[in-house]
Formats: sequence, C-alpha cells, structure tokens
Amino acid sequence: MFTHRPAAAVLFDRDDTLIKDVPYNNDPSLVEPMPGALEALTALRAAGIPVAVVTNQSGVASGLITPDELHQVNERVEELLGPFDAWAICVHGEDDGCACRKPNPGLVLKAAGALGVDPADCVVIGDIGKDMQAARAAGARAILVPTPKTRPSEIVAAPEVAHDLREAVGWVRA
Repeated sequence: MFTHRPAAAVLFDRDDTLIKDVPYNNDPSLVEPMPGALEALTALRAAGIPVAVVTNQSGVASGLITPDELHQVNERVEELLGPFDAWAICVHGEDDGCACRKPNPGLVLKAAGALGVDPADCVVIGDIGKDMQAARAAGARAILVPTPKTRPSEIVAAPEVAHDLREAVGWVRA
C-alpha cells in the first residue's frame, strides 16, 4: 500500500467505475450503479472530500447519443448516486486530437480547476489504463479498480490496484 497525504478531491471515471457500462447509453432507465459506488461516494462526502466525474463520451461526436440524452443519463447518475461537485466530459472522438480525451490530462485538469484544487492533490479512480494515464499526465494519484473488461496489461501497469471502490476509497481516506 502506498502512503499519500489526504486527497483534496476524488475524480471518478463514469462507465464501469461508478455505473455499469452500457455502450453509448442514451437511456437514463439503463443506468445501474456499480457495486459499492453509493457507499464509496457517501464516505467521501461525509469526510468532506469533493467528488467529480471525468468521462469520455465519444458517442456524442459520432452521433450515437445527443448532448441532451447525455445530460439526461448524467442526471440519472446523480439521482442514484447523489450530486457531484464537478463534471468534466469529453464529447470528442478518438481521432479529433483534443487535449481533454483520456488518456490526455485535460479532463483531470478541468475537474481539478472547477474544484479549485491542485491536480497533484487529486486521486483519479477508474477501470482502464486510459484513466490511469490521464491521472499520471496531470500529476494526480491513480487507483485502478479492474472489471472483467480491464486488460491484464493495464492491471500490471497501474500504480495502485484496488479490488473494489470501497477499498480504493479506504486508501484515499487513510
């Protein structure tokens, strides 16, 4: 286990970290929290630690989901998991060359800026290597919570790997 100072904020990937991934979800009724997500967020909020979402949503760029549908899905996420202090969303496609799309640091930097904290004082929790790369590129701490979709190479490369969200948040609050 790593020793770190307390986090100023925790930034979560959305799909397969906070909610079960439904590719290009445009239906709020399909939003289903990941196991332990509500408890993890509740613990952070009770400790006074701001929480934010950093998420790639390329379905908007490709026309598979409208901005309004994305907004409705994100509203449902908040209905089920409580309010987030910030949302940083990249709606660009992989070939758009933007600075915000993970693994680039833009979303982490944007969320940290919105929260008024230094990215170096943030923890990013996600389920794939791109989440970890974005955190490191921004100077933030990164914790991987693998799912069956996480590649073995991403697990090996991750600086910290937690079994679930509760464990990851326990490390943040320790």
